[in-house]
Amino acid sequence: MTEKACVTLDGRLVDVYPGDTLLDVAQRQGVDIPALCHDPRLEPAGACRLCLVEVEGQRRMVPSCATPATPGMVVRSKSEKVNKHRQTLLGLYLTDHPSDRTQCERHSPCELHALADVYHAPTHWQHVEPLRTGRDTDDNRFLTFSADKCILCAKCTRYCEEIEAASAITLAYRGPETTIATVDHHQLRDTDCELCGGCVDICPTGAMAAVLPTRMDAPPRSQLEKVRTTCNYCGVGCQLDLHVDKKANHGRGKVVQITAPPPGSTTNDGNLCVKGRFAYQFIDHPERLTTPLVRRTDGLLHPATWEEALTTAAKRLMEVRDKHGADALGFVSSSRCTVEENYLVQKLSRAVFFTNNVHQCAAT
Repeated sequence: MTEKACVTLDGRLVDVYPGDTLLDVAQRQGVDIPALCHDPRLEPAGACRLCLVEVEGQRRMVPSCATPATPGMVVRSKSEKVNKHRQTLLGLYLTDHPSDRTQCERHSPCELHALADVYHAPTHWQHVEPLRTGRDTDDNRFLTFSADKCILCAKCTRYCEEIEAASAITLAYRGPETTIATVDHHQLRDTDCELCGGCVDICPTGAMAAVLPTRMDAPPRSQLEKVRTTCNYCGVGCQLDLHVDKKANHGRGKVVQITAPPPGSTTNDGNLCVKGRFAYQFIDHPERLTTPLVRRTDGLLHPATWEEALTTAAKRLMEVRDKHGADALGFVSSSRCTVEENYLVQKLSRAVFFTNNVHQCAAT
């Protein structure tokens, strides 16, 4: 019988599987190792250096996100040396980062500030102005970049290259002037950018952010209610997290921003398209119908209750079937509906009105 492969993590013997990194092993055991540049969908980069741990026999600490877990390793993730490293590194990050956490997190959470609180990082070190340049000339109406919040973790550029295969943004310049840029400083709409907004979701500090919440002057995301729902733009069934200001619109509520659920938790694996993420202004459009309408004897449409509208529709459909036969009816559903909704439409057609005249535009 083959002996299990194991490593010793903080004094405990834990299992190791082929392809595991030290961070994978730690997360599976519920051991919290901070990492600002890590995402399970991306190849490890070891860019932020925050996930460094001690490995017995190694002269220096190693990045747990990029170090393969080798059987027999003895790993320490919570030693005094490791904790001191995390405090110092977080303190250094904060020196050219917005110091006012409330202002920094106005529209996007900042993992840097959150970790600085957890590890008691020094906040009194002298602040220096960042040398990174922004993209003030880019008037994109969906995405914005705040250079002073960027920590150069490269998650956005790696996502753009590895997940979207667009490579619309990249790291430019060198040293402290390194920043996020486009080829020849083109505006995003003039690049291969698909405006998916994945860079917004994946950014740990809010340097990449959505424009719409900023224009709304909405409350911070921490004050919004998160509601899980299904995207209505196609039949794939992507899941969305709506961030809702419940007090807006005289208590009726307002969707401030849409984000993707965490990677690995839903069908879309943390990804969204431009429509799913940004095209939600229709919810509060002044011309949107907010109540059912029924055409009465005067030939005009009048507001009605849902019960009246559904009863009227059912009655008229039954009248047509009884007078002209079931095949006088036809049902058309949409590829924007979910599979479950389209199933119900065909069931209504065949089981209730006894006609096979049912179609859905994606079937052509």
